[in-house]
Amino acid sequence: MKQTKRMKKVNHNQPRAVEYPVFADDRGTFAPFINGLEEIAPKAGVIKRMYYVCNDSKEVVRGFHYHEKEWKFFVIVSGSAKFVALDPDKPDDKFQFVSSVRKNNLIIIPPFYANGWVSLSDDTILICASTSTTQESLKDDKRFDPYKWGDVWSVKAR
Repeated sequence: MKQTKRMKKVNHNQPRAVEYPVFADDRGTFAPFINGLEEIAPKAGVIKRMYYVCNDSKEVVRGFHYHEKEWKFFVIVSGSAKFVALDPDKPDDKFQFVSSVRKNNLIIIPPFYANGWVSLSDDTILICASTSTTQESLKDDKRFDPYKWGDVWSVKAR
């Protein structure tokens, strides 16, 4: 009897981490982290902006803001980081993802989720994609104190 793998239904309206393929050979590495938005974020629209963010040392918190229109996508190309996203109206429902160059995840943040990240290693670099230009993003930006909901940035031992 053939066993079928049951696919978990994905809620495209929630933050999530999506593992992407990495191809490596004697020439180096190729990692297509966004290969069409239809499958990973069908309601996102088009990518209007690409940028990178560098943190020179670990434990630096970046962000913790949300947008009503903008979708964001993050990939780590150096170092490691913990991402946190939450609905400010339901802050107990936190989405937390740890990602690094060894754990190849595309972090997807839809609108209405306060989100930020903290470097877990020195020299962390993120490549970021957005559905808004910088000017559109600044008009659609609500910022929060990164500790408004407590210390969500620490990594807990298991």
